[in-house]
This record gives sequence, structure tokens and C-alpha cells, in this order.
Amino acid sequence: MDKKPFEYAPAPESRALVSIKPQYGLFINGSWVEPLFKEKFATINPANEEVLSKISQAGKSDVDRAVKAARDAYTKTWSKMPAKERGKYLFRIARIMQERAREFAVLESLDNGKPIRESRDVDVPLAAAHFFYHAGWADKLDYAGLGNSPKPHGVVGQIIPWNFPVLMLAWKIAPALATGNTVVLKPAETTPLTALLFAEVCQQAELPAGVVNIITGDGVTGSTLVNHPGVDKIAFTGSTEVGKLIARSIAVTGKSATLELGGKAANIVFEDAAIDQAVEGIVNGIFFNQGHVCCAGSRLIIQENIHDEVLEKLKRRMALIRVGDPLDKNTDLGAINSAAQLAKIKELSTAGDAEGAFRWSPECELPKKGFWFAPTIFTGVTQSHRIAREEIFGPVLSILTFRTPQEAIEKANNTPYGLSAGIWSEKGSRILWASKELKAGVIWANTFNKFDPASPFGGYKESGWGREGGRHGLAAYLKGAK
Repeated sequence: MDKKPFEYAPAPESRALVSIKPQYGLFINGSWVEPLFKEKFATINPANEEVLSKISQAGKSDVDRAVKAARDAYTKTWSKMPAKERGKYLFRIARIMQERAREFAVLESLDNGKPIRESRDVDVPLAAAHFFYHAGWADKLDYAGLGNSPKPHGVVGQIIPWNFPVLMLAWKIAPALATGNTVVLKPAETTPLTALLFAEVCQQAELPAGVVNIITGDGVTGSTLVNHPGVDKIAFTGSTEVGKLIARSIAVTGKSATLELGGKAANIVFEDAAIDQAVEGIVNGIFFNQGHVCCAGSRLIIQENIHDEVLEKLKRRMALIRVGDPLDKNTDLGAINSAAQLAKIKELSTAGDAEGAFRWSPECELPKKGFWFAPTIFTGVTQSHRIAREEIFGPVLSILTFRTPQEAIEKANNTPYGLSAGIWSEKGSRILWASKELKAGVIWANTFNKFDPASPFGGYKESGWGREGGRHGLAAYLKGAK
């Protein structure tokens, strides 16, 4: 007798506690201001294409205003404030974010498309944790081994992506403020709402005017911010292509930069791995946040003699993934963030088909409205396939095999990226050996996609410059730090 799959009743999170304004201005010098450039654009819910709000497009004059406000706040207030007092503001922000956690989580899932379970249990708690962590560093920089009397850069221009809007905001703003800098931040065009809610948190925390300024807009706004002569440092998370443009544009300016860019992480499963545990890690590594993760384990490299067993168990586990309404607490895989990103995922998946790989997805009914893509794996993949070389940034996994540990390392390192990697083995000596051989900035052992504010994050090669988080992340916001 066939067993019926377990059915979940809908368990939607309420939208009632979120108040979205019909339109938003810019947050400059502690107040909401109308842009001098009057154009507005829509931000939508990717799960159903509902227009959530109209967002301001900041022009050059608006960027000028924001940078001037940040400079005035730096010279007159923030740089003169005792470090322990700066730390108190960060603690206050962290507590307010915790108090408003459900509001942030619901808004993040509405604007981004990720499941509410991830927004509620990962993104927002980690964002608050970054402010708590960096608040503790504010008055201890002289003892962090970062050089004698480390000094802030001044005004920092920060550009964050759409995959983790509120978490990337915390990664950027918390260390900048803790080290005495002021900030002009531009959120992604498709996910500005939690950054605009954070502006309200800054007001609620009574943060001095101009210390944090939030301007919205597209890539033109971001480029204007990067090239503004009043900005001393750039912090960017996004694509490698844009990162290269930023690096070229600031090369002769003397501006400092941290660039956290793309990835094509290898998740290596050795024959002695705990396979059931590894399967859970594989699923988390590629399907967490719809695969919209720069360090996603998008290349699964399995030892040949356990390939069939891992694949069978992986397919069985993928059949249990629930795709649907991001606000439903039972949802595992939400909506793709935008029509443009969905088109890219489809293009690369079609290339996988054309190049001879074998596509498999579990049976699942995708909603008819919105942007959706089923969890997908490709077998029969070779190193030359586009799906094994290019960052798909979606719920698509390429599976390769290896015979010897050295072959696994060679395949894992055969990429222009170097952001992250995963190792699954019961042997500590093998984990330590593989960790030394892998060319990646972050390496997980018998787990994947685990983050902590005290742990530095960043990559090598085309995955970027510098580190964010931990003591290493503080150094990036200080002049002359070691």
C-alpha cells in the first residue's frame, strides 16, 4: 500500500504588522526628503507581482546631499564622540531590530521572495547579532591588534545586493559605525524596503543626523556614489562584473574598497561521509534562499563509488521540498527575486540541456503568477559545461564525480572563483588536508551555509577583496590597519 505524502495546511504569516507606504523618499541627514530627481520606480512582490510601493530614484544632486550630510556628521559629531558612546548607539539599534524582528522578517519575505522561516530564523537574528557584536568592539579597537591608534576612513559608500537585503545592510553598516565612519548606503533596486525600514530604526534609536544615509536607485545611482569624490571608502557586495567596474573606476582615486563578489562553490562528499547528514547539507547548500547565495554549494562533487547512493537519497529528500507562498511558514523554497534573474536561471539551465547534462526536478506545482523555478539537479555534468562554470544564482545543482581525493581538489579549484567550499568526511585528517588544498576563503566541514558575526567572510580570485565580519572585517574600515 502506497503511503500518501504528509500534507501541510496553509500557515501564512500575517501582513498586518507591516505598514508599507505608497511611496518613499530618501533618508538623508536624519530626515525623509523628496529627491530632486522626481522619477520613481516600483518595487514588487516576486511571489505574485504585486506592486508594494513606489521608490525614489536618487540622482547626482541627491547623492551630493547624502555625502555632504555624512561628511558633516563625521567631522562635527561622530568622529568626536567617545567610542563607548558610539557603541551604545549600536547596542540600541540591535535591541530595536530584535523588538521589530517580525516586522523586518515579513517585509523581507514580501520584497525579496524568500521563505518567512529563513527571514525570521536566519536573516533578521543574524542582522541584529552583527550590531550587538560590533557594538562590543567600538571602544576596544586599540586592543584589537590593528595597529597603533587606528583611524576611520571617514565617509563610506556602501552598495548591497538583493539576496540578503537586511543582513547585508548589517554586515556593512555595523562595522562602519563601530570604527567611527559615517555611511551612505544604497540598497538593491528590487529590494529596498527593509533598508528604508532600517532608516526608521535609526530615527527611533536617535542616531545623530547624517551618520547613516540611505539613498535608493538603480545602477546609475550606485555608480554615482562609487565615483563621488567625497567618499573615502567603498564596500560592495554583488556580481563579479560590477565589482571589476568598481575596481577600475577607483583605481586611481586612492579610495579603499572591499568587494564581496560571485562564487561557484564546490561541495565535496568523500566516501566515508555520513551520507544522510551530507544530503541535508547539500540541500541547504544549494536550495537555501532559492540558491540566491554567493557562497551556494552549486557544484556537488561526489566520490564515484557512493554517487548512486547519494543521488538516490538526494532525490528522495528533494521530493519533500515545499515550493510556494514565501509567507507560509511551511514553505521551503520561495520565489525567484525578479523576472531578470529567472530568465538567467532558465538560460543557463537550457544550456545544461543542450550540452548533454541530464536535468531532474521533483514533481511540484508552481504558482501561475510570480517568478518561480523548481529545485533542479543536473547529472552527467563535465567541467566544460556552462552550468559547472558560471554562477547561476538559483536553485540549480550541478553534480560531478571523482575517484581520488586529489582529483576532487583539482575539480573544486578549477574555477575563476574562490569564495567558499564544503567538505564532508568522517576523517579529521582528510578535512584538514582538503582545507589546506582548497582555494576558497570560507570552508565548511560537515556543514554548509553557517555564519557568525565573529567569523570573517570573503574570497579569493574573482570572488573579491577583503573580509567582512570578525576582527578582519573591522580592519577594512580603518586606515592603516593590519
